[in-house]
Amino acid sequence: MRLRNDIGGMSANPEMPPISEARFSIGDVVRHRIFDFRGVVFDIDPVFSNSDEWYDAIPESVRPNKDQPFYHLFAENADSSYVAYVSQQNLLPDAENGPVNHPAIEGYFEPWTNGQYKLAALMRQ
Repeated sequence: MRLRNDIGGMSANPEMPPISEARFSIGDVVRHRIFDFRGVVFDIDPVFSNSDEWYDAIPESVRPNKDQPFYHLFAENADSSYVAYVSQQNLLPDAENGPVNHPAIEGYFEPWTNGQYKLAALMRQ
C-alpha cells in the first residue's frame, strides 16, 4: 500500500504497529497470569516502550509481543511492593480479590470503591 503525500505524489507506507485496544483502564486491579503478583494500573503504553535490555531479559519462552498495550502497575506480591511493566496478554482482571496494598496508591488514587480505584482529583488536572 502507498500513501499520497501533500503535493499529490506517492510515498512509501511507513511501518506502523497494529492498532490494539487496551482491555484495562487506569485504576483497574489486575493480576499476572503466570507470576504471583497483582497490581493497580496507573499508566498505559499503546505498544512496548521500555528498553531493549529489559525486553531481552525476559525468558524467550514467555517473552510477549511488543505490539500490544503495556501497563504500568503499582504491584504487590507476598513479599514486597514495587512497580511492574506488563504486557496485556499477561494480565487478568482481579478486582474480586479486593484492594491492592501498595504505598504509592494513596498519592495517585481515591480510596477503593466499587471494585476500582479512581484517579485522585490532583492527578486529573
